[in-house]
Amino acid sequence: MPTDTKRVRGPEVSQSPLLYATKPAVTVPPRGPRADGRQRDQVDVRPVFVRCGLVSQAKGSAYIEAGNTKLMCCVYGPKETERKDETDMKNGRLTTDMRFAPFSCPERGSWIQGSQDKDFSLMLLESLQPAVCLHKYPRSQIEVNVMVLENSGSVLAHAVTCASLALADAGIEMYDLVLGCSVCQDGVSYVVDPSYDEQITCSSVSGENQGSLTVAFLPSLNQISGLQSDGEMSEETLTAGVRTCIEGCYKLYPVIQQALAKAVRSAAPPPSES
Repeated sequence: MPTDTKRVRGPEVSQSPLLYATKPAVTVPPRGPRADGRQRDQVDVRPVFVRCGLVSQAKGSAYIEAGNTKLMCCVYGPKETERKDETDMKNGRLTTDMRFAPFSCPERGSWIQGSQDKDFSLMLLESLQPAVCLHKYPRSQIEVNVMVLENSGSVLAHAVTCASLALADAGIEMYDLVLGCSVCQDGVSYVVDPSYDEQITCSSVSGENQGSLTVAFLPSLNQISGLQSDGEMSEETLTAGVRTCIEGCYKLYPVIQQALAKAVRSAAPPPSES
């Protein structure tokens, strides 16, 4: 029997179209325990896995994993500034670039940096700049590149922590580490370190005391280097949210210290036999 050359032949093994159908939006109940078992109205952060020095081509690098949120950060420099007109004779220049991998979100994105990536890059710069001793690196440039491998909520907060750890791994002089924590307010209730579904639910509901808050904190100096807020929250709610974020940063601090100390011990030369 002759072959029909006009017909496009499908693959031998095919899947049902329902496999690729859009899944219904997950609704998060406003009361009771959260989907991952954590409690509401408590400083209950997700378990964090941190590792330094994974990228050998970079001066410093860090990887952080909080639940299903996964980020990688690489630091390059200090090096000569690319544009001579931006050279500062007294202080160095810090640049940040934060991007989402196309497969990081439930809806596939593109490699082109969008408006959200640019906003997060600017927030990341504002959070890290007060902690870096830029006066130690005149006429130099330090580049911080963050890649979100999987977005499962609280991306900006964990990006701040990951970038700070990568800067420390690169040997950049800093006043203190910078840790990030996020809170979502849902009326009278709040959740710390929200997941992706919780953030979507919080942003889709409008009303009084509905919003999200991200704080960048310097734990040793007890200072806030960055704050980003969305939604409508009263002054009392905002103040309580900042205190909750600070408490969450203090919970992450020992984990970050241990990861950094482990990286220093592994990079140190073995003791000489005498």
